[in-house]
Amino acid sequence: MRLCFATNNEHKLAEVRPLLPASVELVSLQEIGCHEELPETQETLAGNARQKAEYVWQHYGVPCFADDTGLEVAALDGAPGVYSARYAGPQRSAADNVAKLLQELQGATDRRAQFRTVIALILGDNQYHEFDGAILGSITEEVHGDEGFGYDPVFRPEGHAQTFAEMTLEQKNTMSHRARAVEQLLSFLQKLA
Repeated sequence: MRLCFATNNEHKLAEVRPLLPASVELVSLQEIGCHEELPETQETLAGNARQKAEYVWQHYGVPCFADDTGLEVAALDGAPGVYSARYAGPQRSAADNVAKLLQELQGATDRRAQFRTVIALILGDNQYHEFDGAILGSITEEVHGDEGFGYDPVFRPEGHAQTFAEMTLEQKNTMSHRARAVEQLLSFLQKLA
């Protein structure tokens, strides 16, 4: 099955590729000729994921899935949430986002957080499916590690001593929010085979 992952984020592609079975040929937006920025104007992770997948299906006719991921911090009433990628501004700087998050949490004793990923899959007209993955953890007081991307250097999964950025991609893929959502996606795709 040929399936497009509707993202321009190379890190996400690298994370998901090894999780997919050989029967799924994962193609990027560039490989289907999509070079424009996908719309993300919804107020929820699920809304953004669906909007991106529908855009690719409507404009390119390729079965695809899209995700939207957010970091939800308890002390910030779930922020940055759907605005995680642009928390510090429209330039989408991971370093600026992390710096703003640490500043907002300065002195906070409640550092509980969760990463959530919602995947929207479109296989054809009226063939929409949604998958949700989450992992609980906490926000560290400073940056640790240089692997991963985004908020990985400050997110420590529950029950672990390391942040995502201190883990290898393989370690992260055994537990991450995205891996959990992709697991549900794969389970669904295998039933179609």
